[in-house]
Amino acid sequence: MDYDPLAREYALHRAVQPEVLKQLLSAGAITAASRVLEVGCGTGNYITALQQATGCQGWGIDPSAGMLARARERSSAVDFQIGRGEKLEMPDSQFDLVFSVDVIHHIEDRPAFLREAHRVLRPGGQVCTVTESEAMIRSRRPFAVYFPDTVAADLRRYPSIASLHRMMEEAGFVEIQDQPAEFSFRTGDIQGFRDRAYSCLYLIPEEAFRQGIDQMEQDMQAAPIQWVSRYVLVWGRKVAGRRNTPRNGAGVW
Repeated sequence: MDYDPLAREYALHRAVQPEVLKQLLSAGAITAASRVLEVGCGTGNYITALQQATGCQGWGIDPSAGMLARARERSSAVDFQIGRGEKLEMPDSQFDLVFSVDVIHHIEDRPAFLREAHRVLRPGGQVCTVTESEAMIRSRRPFAVYFPDTVAADLRRYPSIASLHRMMEEAGFVEIQDQPAEFSFRTGDIQGFRDRAYSCLYLIPEEAFRQGIDQMEQDMQAAPIQWVSRYVLVWGRKVAGRRNTPRNGAGVW
């Protein structure tokens, strides 16, 4: 999917999820001395927010030149570069935190990405993949309510949390943990849906998309629309000189 034409809509309508940002800041232990890389940074929402909150050294990579142009408008303090997670053009042992937000389903070779993340992290550094479990995708609001065809489409794209754990273990990460992040609010603004600022809306038939928009507009006349944003942050750590200890399973919320 070519994201260059969508850069304007993403910049206008996509924003940080407050609980995700809070947990990246706290569990990531980010300080002004930290070196932080966001993979699949898009228009730069998260890495810019982290850099502004902490003064850390920030890098963002994305394969879309259009997205990066918008990111550079957002911040001149972050180093934004064209790149892909499967082959990071970065030296070994450079970063304290490598993270991605709602990107893992776009990465074609996930084991390669996790190996690369492990390589560029310093010993003791952390990787964090912010994603959604099957249960979260099935219960999305308002997506599953108004655009139910997106559920099956995204279940085909997203890796399970258990498989993500296995790939992280195989890449050499230890201390793998899951951390849920939920944020709810009501909105009377559905322009982001009309503009299809969410990639899953391109995966459903046009008729299904139009029906969902029509129903949203009808329901909004009675009350604002309920939005429940739920993610799971999957953390792992690079530890030098220690054998990997597999976990028995993954949490699902």
